[in-house]
This record gives sequence, C-alpha cells and structure tokens, in this order.
Amino acid sequence: MRLHNPPQISSTSSLALMVLSAQAVLAAPAPAVDCTTASFEAILAGVPEATVSYAGAVAEGGSFGIPSLAFPTNATEVPAVCAVSINVKSSEAGSSYNFGLFLPDSTWNERFLTTGNGGYGGGINWPDMGRMAHYGFATMSTDTGHNSSSGDAAWALNAPETIVDWGHRAMHGSVTLSKSIIGAYYGVAGAEDGGIKFSYYASCSTGGRQGLREIQLHPDSFDGIAVGAPAWWTPHLAAGSLKMPLDNLPEDGPGHISESLFAAIEAEMIKQCDPQDGVTDEIVSDPFGCTFDFEALRCTNGTSPSPSDSTAPTCLTAAQLQTVHAVYSDWAENAGQTLVFPGLALGASPSFMLSPPSDYGFGLFKYFVYNDTEWDYTSLSYADVQAADAVNPGSATAGDFAALVGPYADRGGKVLMYHGGADPLIPTGSSLAFYRALQQAEGKGTDLEAFYRFFLVPGMSHCSGSATAPWYVGGGSQAPAGTTHSVPGYEDADHDIVLAMVRWVEEGGAPDRLVATKFAGDDAAAGVQSQRPLCVYPKQARYAGSGDVNLPENWECE
Repeated sequence: MRLHNPPQISSTSSLALMVLSAQAVLAAPAPAVDCTTASFEAILAGVPEATVSYAGAVAEGGSFGIPSLAFPTNATEVPAVCAVSINVKSSEAGSSYNFGLFLPDSTWNERFLTTGNGGYGGGINWPDMGRMAHYGFATMSTDTGHNSSSGDAAWALNAPETIVDWGHRAMHGSVTLSKSIIGAYYGVAGAEDGGIKFSYYASCSTGGRQGLREIQLHPDSFDGIAVGAPAWWTPHLAAGSLKMPLDNLPEDGPGHISESLFAAIEAEMIKQCDPQDGVTDEIVSDPFGCTFDFEALRCTNGTSPSPSDSTAPTCLTAAQLQTVHAVYSDWAENAGQTLVFPGLALGASPSFMLSPPSDYGFGLFKYFVYNDTEWDYTSLSYADVQAADAVNPGSATAGDFAALVGPYADRGGKVLMYHGGADPLIPTGSSLAFYRALQQAEGKGTDLEAFYRFFLVPGMSHCSGSATAPWYVGGGSQAPAGTTHSVPGYEDADHDIVLAMVRWVEEGGAPDRLVATKFAGDDAAAGVQSQRPLCVYPKQARYAGSGDVNLPENWECE
C-alpha cells in the first residue's frame, strides 16, 4: 500500500480555524492574576463549597497530571498552561467532586472546552485536556465525584449522592464554576459567561453520555459537542453488556464459544460484508446494510469445529451458531416490538461480549439499582431492565430527545456524533437507536441535520483504533503515536472533528462529510497509510470505481 504526503494547509482557511491553529499568532487575553493557590483562593472567596487543591504553572512541552485509577498517566507535551484542581462539596451528605483546568498562558483563544470520562471510572482526564489545550482552549474535566477505574462500579454501593454526581451534577457544577474561574483568571469576570466567546465539549463513551446529558439538562452549557460512541442508554447498556456474556455460559455447555473461534467468526463476516462498498479491503463499510448468512459458519459434511491438529476451529456447531446469532441480534421484548438493546454490529469482534460478565454489566444492578452485592446476575431478565429504568440512577440516561430538538436546537446548539462500525464494547446500534429516537422527536418543521449529524466510522473499534480502516478524526480519547492534537498535516475542519464542530458553530458550515485518517502502524511519524470520507448517516462511502482506493477523493457519499 502506498503512503502519501499531506497537502499544504490552504491560506484561505477561515478566521475561526486560524484562531484555533496551533501555529497561529494569537492576540489573546493574558492572565490577569498569578498561577498560584492564593490567586485561585481569592477568586473562589465567595464560593464556600469550593477549595483549591492545587495550582501551578506547567512549562511549554511539560507534563502534568494528578493520577487517578481512571487516568493514571499525565498529560504530556502540553503547551504552557496554568494547571488547577478544585474540590467542590456537592451535598450535605458529604459527597464532593473534583475538577481540573488547563488555562493557556498566552494563547487562549477565548473559548472553553470540556472533556469527559469512561465507564464507571472516576478521575480527571488530564491527558485529553492536554491535547485539547493545544488548540488554545481553556480545558476542563471532572472526576465525577469518586476515584475508580472504568470497570469498577462498587463505589456506588449505598452512595446515592455520589451517583447523582456521576450522573450529571459534577459535570454541570464543574462547567459553571469553571466559566467563572476562567473569567476571573483572564480579567474578564464581568463579561457574560466569563468572557468566553464559545463553549464546546468533546469526549467518547461515558464521556459522550456526559456531554449529551449536560445539554439536555442545561442547553446553554455548550454551543457545540462532538461525542463518540455515547453510553447514553445507561440501564439498557448495562443489561446488554450482561446478557451477551450470559448467552455464552456455561463454559462447558454445548453452545459456548471460546476465543479460538473469534477469528473464524470475524473472517466470515468480513468475507460476506466487505465487498459491498466496491472494494475488498477487510473493512465493513455498512454493517447494517449487509444480509449475513449465519449458516455459512455451520460445520457440515462431518467437519469438526475442533480439528485434531493445531489448526484453529473454523466452523460452529448448531448450538454455537445459536449463541453467535444471539450476540449479533437485537434483544427485543413484547414479540419483538420493544427494543431492549442492540446486538453487536456485523464485523465487530465478539471478544468483549463473550468474555466473563463484569461490572460493566452487573455493576449497575448490584450497586446502583438494588444495593445488593449478592444479587445473582445470572437471573437477569427484562424485569430488571424495567426496574433500572424506573430508578434511572443519577438521572444519567441521556434520553431526553425533546430537550435536544427543542431548547438546545432552538438556541443554535450543534451535535456531532460518531460511532465505530466495529465497536465491541458499546454496539454501534445504540447510536442508531439514538438517531431514530431524535427523528421521532423532531416533529414537523424541524430539520434534524440543522443541528445534529451522525457519522458511522467503518471498521473502528471503541472510540479509536482499527487494524485496517481509517479512523482518526482528532476526537476525544483518540491519541495515535506521534500526535499531540488534531491530525498532523491536516489540521482543518475537513479532517478534524473538533475543528468541524467549531466551524459549524461559528461560521455555519455544517460538515457534509469528514475525512478519517489511518497512519501506518497508527504512528503519525510513519506517514499516512490511507484516508476515507465518513458520510453523514444514512449515506455511505462508495468507491468511485477508479483511482487509488487509499485517497479520499476517489470515494463518494451516496
């Protein structure tokens, strides 16, 4: 495959993009106070529930972080910033949350960007804050009120106030107070929204849910959000994450699928679904447009699923075929009329959903809903989903579609959503369910694409990564080797979803497509391996029939 060189950035780039360019010379407000604990204590003098945990300068190219279980590593190669950490008491019951800020020294673009978290994790996302600070944003992240890894939900046991912090309160409190702090730090405290011209959000997974929930509850928090693979349907995602591995138990049962069969399952899906876009390249462009014949995986003519030699199994028994069919099919109730949660998309690896059950699935029921560490997760039924919906722990579910098509869209807010077509952790169909629900909520006279656009990223796993497909768009939780931010050589709104969001909000230029990039070895220093357009759903990228398949100009959105 051929590597190609990036073009030069056009000199006609828009003003908003030039302001955000890391190379632009900015006439930005300079800090009005020193980057010290005392300065921020003075700023927060009228906020008794808030205390300063840390404040200090980080030199250009430096590293900073306050390690947590969710984010144990520092932000690296950051621009010159003031790093701040604030603790806020959130309830009389003693709950509290922390948030961090990176405040650029001399390159603030008068804009604010928030990023989010993953799973049930609690920690300040300093790494993503550092990447987004390179654009010139003042950046913020909250720990949502606890310290845990993304796969640990035990912190929620008998902790209703902490659950509320995780669900939405910590995010909103952090956004609101951050805007005030930013205004005071740059000496524009009297201005509306702290002198911030525009406020943005960019994150993935639970971070995607957080952004959506914030604009549903508080439509004035952000002017635009770019969210990937959002975990928006909280109880249903947990139930689906639990049901799929349960379908693969017991491990000694006739229907159990071991890891040795994963390659054969994925290979058959790619074989059947790959050619539909006009190119056979091991990328499934439209997993929902493929009519897959599961019977092709069945062992026939005496073929054994477990050959006597060292060759990996290449076919499935009838019982195993039923398991695979269940994993790649939607969970529906009421004679198929009620979608509980989508199954995996064709081409996604069954590796996560066929692994042993974990907190990602049963944690919500044990610790958030029932407060019962002995709850038998093997008893999962639709009744448990209904019970979880009734509780809606922390009011976390981002399912208020009327708030998006109403207050948020009415004030000019924009939503860019994207999801990997091969996501094994949050099935891609979850975002399609969100898209369809928005369509139903929009009503007469509302143009959905006027404020919301969804991009399917063929071949991409959860939030990032693919062995074969272009996937990098500069989104939250995306960090190929050799990058500090954006897309090296392509720092523009056609290739970078953050800049696409900014252009849409500030100039009205809605993205009709984005170009995703695949670096060789996922290392920007090795050069571009391939690029391909991502189309506004439901359009799909089709090969035009001639030219290099690795160049985006040879693909069309149809």
